[in-house]
Amino acid sequence: MDILCLDLEGVLIPEIWQAVAAETGVDALLKTTRDIPVYDDLMRMRLEVLEQEGITASTITKVIDTLDPLEGAAEFLDWARQHYQIAILSDTFYEFAAPFMAKLGHPMLLCHRLEIENDRITGYRIRQPDPKRCSVQAFHSLKYRVLAAGDSFNDVPMLQEADVGFFFDAPANVLEQYPEISGVYGYEALKAALIDA
Repeated sequence: MDILCLDLEGVLIPEIWQAVAAETGVDALLKTTRDIPVYDDLMRMRLEVLEQEGITASTITKVIDTLDPLEGAAEFLDWARQHYQIAILSDTFYEFAAPFMAKLGHPMLLCHRLEIENDRITGYRIRQPDPKRCSVQAFHSLKYRVLAAGDSFNDVPMLQEADVGFFFDAPANVLEQYPEISGVYGYEALKAALIDA
């Protein structure tokens, strides 16, 4: 059975940091990898903003507890499980993603960890350098065919390394930079693209 690698935020769940921005009124947290492609640059900016604004880990957790997967995401995953092994490859953190995993039927999740002291997010630990590409390479080493879908610049290594990769609901600025990667909109279109792949 083929493996389907999916990004999490923007593909299956809302953008967590944007939800935190909406709740706290801190517009700097609206930026994602669609805006700042280098993940370390983005996270350093986020940590500085959290410190400046006094936003705690528990504040973020409370916001996450109010969020649900994107409409249709759980049903899409139920369909996908019938056809593929599922691996979620994300630049989020286990500490943020756990509530969503319960709502999505606990798919395998490969992501990062936060460093938290006294309710302050002080840093983060990347699972490994270039984690999305390396994960696909690892699946290839096990002789799997890999399909993938993501929505942003940080998904490009995964999409390029996969046997077949798709942008899902990606913005125009991402699609324009990588015209060789097909874009689809909505879960029904993604299903059709995967079936044809």
